[in-house]
Amino acid sequence: MKRQFSFEKLEVWQNAIDLSIDVYQLTKDFPDEEKFVLVNQMRRAALSISSNIAEGNGRETNNDQARFTTMAYGSLMELLNQLIFSYKLGYISENQLDELRDKINLISNQLNRLRKYQKNR
Repeated sequence: MKRQFSFEKLEVWQNAIDLSIDVYQLTKDFPDEEKFVLVNQMRRAALSISSNIAEGNGRETNNDQARFTTMAYGSLMELLNQLIFSYKLGYISENQLDELRDKINLISNQLNRLRKYQKNR
């Protein structure tokens, strides 16, 4: 097996990657007129979560690491907002929203714990 970087071992990063995949698959069926606006924003927000975790993990100081974890959390909340908006427009079902909200809740808790750990080391 190839060498893994430390961020790849983080459960929160793995969950964020899975969430991104879910969002990419979910948005494939959105209306064509949303492909360059809402779909693009949702995919960027979803991918930004794991990207910020990875980038922060490569930073040297605890404060820098915590700052990127905070940005990941912000992207997570942005994605939740976009999912709620998509539900209200009828692009996703209540069940789809609830399933993704559960994943977002888990990742939110994990990010909060990671940020506290980073700040208190």
